[in-house]
Amino acid sequence: MFPGAAADRAEADYAVVGAPLDASTTFQPGTRFGPRRVRHLSESFEDYDHHTGRHFSSLAVHDHGDVRPGDDAAEYLDFLAGAIRDYRDEDTLPLVVGGEHTVSLAPVRALDPDVFVCLDAHLDLRESYAGNPLSHATVTRHALDHADEAVVLGARSGCEAEWERADAADVTVVPPRKVPSWEPEFGGRDVYLSVDVDAADPGFAPGTGTPEPFGLDPSTMHDVVRAVAPDAVGFDVVEVNDRDDGQAATLAAKLLRAFVYAHADG
Repeated sequence: MFPGAAADRAEADYAVVGAPLDASTTFQPGTRFGPRRVRHLSESFEDYDHHTGRHFSSLAVHDHGDVRPGDDAAEYLDFLAGAIRDYRDEDTLPLVVGGEHTVSLAPVRALDPDVFVCLDAHLDLRESYAGNPLSHATVTRHALDHADEAVVLGARSGCEAEWERADAADVTVVPPRKVPSWEPEFGGRDVYLSVDVDAADPGFAPGTGTPEPFGLDPSTMHDVVRAVAPDAVGFDVVEVNDRDDGQAATLAAKLLRAFVYAHADG
């Protein structure tokens, strides 16, 4: 169980949903261990948040456990989306813990946000990768099948076709150096917030599938999560694997908690 997530489902305002999919990782595998490591590495955190004066254990967070994947990624996403829709219908905000970034498509489909905001080193605007249209490298493009707009914060990697797609009016790319000064302006629209832990510079979070240098520092990511949270209808943190000493999982767990504190306070 995610520490402090002790609320019964019927009383929950938030639900942690593990999504340990590890099907299309193209470099360093291991995201199937992400939810387990995020839960474990959060055990040392204080329950109290001095920014909001709130205790995590008092914020009605429920831990759904992991939704285990089978061999078919498309079928898994449909099943996961169904679980997220159930929480939506119960007026419970989902907190998805991946797993590869592909799992973000399930809550996006279920929640149908107006804006998809993503902290990510990569544009993820490919139509397919290695012949796979459900690759982790296609997430933002697929999200735009549902959202009207995508905002990618911290992107510094993409193929030529992705950068061309990023020039369209429905995509905003904020490079790492400009993220600290970025201010969200959503005009009351519903937002989905996705955090790919590889948005962080790998010096801070090496335990991820495709590390990319010259990235964000944890404080900047923390500020973004807290700024976006009040407008969000869902959240995920993804691409944590088991190939470091817990740095990536610790950062992911802390950002999840920061999201809940800020959303509850907003």
